[in-house]
Amino acid sequence: MSEVRLNPHSKAISGVIQVPGDKSISHRAVILGSLAKGRTKVTHFLDGEDCMRTIHAFRALGVTIEKSDQTVLIQSDGFSSFIEPKEPLYFGNSGTTARLMLGILAGLPFFTTVYGDASLSKRPMNRVVSPLKQMGAYFDGRSEGDYLPISIRGGNLSPIKYTLPVKSAQVKSAILFAGLLTDGTTEVIEPTSTRDHTEIMLQAFGADVAKSDQHIKVTNKQQLTATDVFVPGDISSAAFFLVAAAIVPNSTLTLENVGLNKTRTGIIDVLKQMGGSVSINANEAIKTEPTGDITVDYSELTGITIGGDIIPRLIDELPIIALLATQAKGKTVIRDAGELRLKETDRIAAVVEGLSNLGARIEATEDGMIIHGQTPLKGGHVTSYDDHRIAMMAAISSLITKEDVVIDDTSSVAISYPGFFDDLNQVTS
Repeated sequence: MSEVRLNPHSKAISGVIQVPGDKSISHRAVILGSLAKGRTKVTHFLDGEDCMRTIHAFRALGVTIEKSDQTVLIQSDGFSSFIEPKEPLYFGNSGTTARLMLGILAGLPFFTTVYGDASLSKRPMNRVVSPLKQMGAYFDGRSEGDYLPISIRGGNLSPIKYTLPVKSAQVKSAILFAGLLTDGTTEVIEPTSTRDHTEIMLQAFGADVAKSDQHIKVTNKQQLTATDVFVPGDISSAAFFLVAAAIVPNSTLTLENVGLNKTRTGIIDVLKQMGGSVSINANEAIKTEPTGDITVDYSELTGITIGGDIIPRLIDELPIIALLATQAKGKTVIRDAGELRLKETDRIAAVVEGLSNLGARIEATEDGMIIHGQTPLKGGHVTSYDDHRIAMMAAISSLITKEDVVIDDTSSVAISYPGFFDDLNQVTS
């Protein structure tokens, strides 16, 4: 436990910062670098606990991975050289590691057991396990493999044509990764577009992958070839500071080299729709994923309704968007976000409780929340529930509260943003 007390902040925030590397892309860079033949160099890698779980998993499979600060070197002969792990694989709190690795392990001719911490052990895995079972993998675990720990007997998969029943890039990616280890063509159909980092990176590593409308197809025809990967700044991490600049009077803040993949930029769209002042300077030098510098100025905001197809593009940003909404005039409605209840904690309940403790007028709905603004926040105690995004939301709230904000535990912040409090101090000093 690491309780933190944050004093009220009475000044504008300003400056230029660079947020850590994108968590989703960092995971996928390690996965595909390990599946590829040759030497892959990953720069601006997210040096967080979740991404390290993926590195540890592939080391246990026999892949040589060296890491120095934010640079990762991967030397692999491809999946044909993988070995059966000698011990169960521990995924900590990383849902991304768990779901994506299940796709890999389903295709390997090994017996593997995987497990996680108490929080991850409560998160559903059947959305991934079910299609992988249809491909021929064998799983065993609580509720027929819906919860960790899970044992996998992989190999001898058959291709599948699968329509996603949930809006989940993790499910899509797990099936596509399994498809790399399957004879024939595996096809995923997503009715609503989700983040497409997997498809982009598959192409970069030379996979036989094709995308047409909402259909993504992959085969095992091509041996993946190692390539260098630059990981852009994580827009989910940037969101906390984008919101900070938007709600603290007279603030101006620039975040450099942030990923601007259109499947992830819902937070920018919401800021603009609410009347926020946002400008973007694109970085044309980085080709794989679009990146750029984002500058946000303080401005008066108006409440809006957030729902439908935009939700997958900002699902991880909804806790900090809820804080943003407390400072917007009028009512903000967040709907179609029932997935929030299946994150590290029930984020709908945690956000409503935390912001209510600070004086916000907010109520939970089955699939979202309603926030009534503009409301001054008084300060108070916030329980993070060991969820990094709840802890960081509470920390940003201290920039506009009248009294101290006390967060029960901030250790979870290391999962996605180890230097968060250093950057917070930088822009407020």
